[in-house]
Amino acid sequence: MPGEHVFRASRWSRGNHLFPAQVAVNPSEVVQYVPGWVGRREHTIHMAHIASVDISTNLFFSNVVIETSGGSDPVRCYGHRKRDALEMKRLINEYQSAYYKSGPRT
Repeated sequence: MPGEHVFRASRWSRGNHLFPAQVAVNPSEVVQYVPGWVGRREHTIHMAHIASVDISTNLFFSNVVIETSGGSDPVRCYGHRKRDALEMKRLINEYQSAYYKSGPRT
């Protein structure tokens, strides 16, 4: 997946052995790609709809849960390095601040 801020889960983590999930963070949205044998699953959340970002860290990996304000299921990202998880959260906070400072776009 091309992009400047793309984070790939470790193959050694839960659910990522064959096809590691990827998370792309850009100024307008967060996109989670989960490849499969045939096709992929893609979950997109607009910056205005992100309510919170929760990081849980265990011995080897960090898990990121991105909650939405619309009541849909949160995006759960398992098996990222701690550095990547913290960078995801920092980017989301930065992009949300920039989005609300410039005013919502219609």
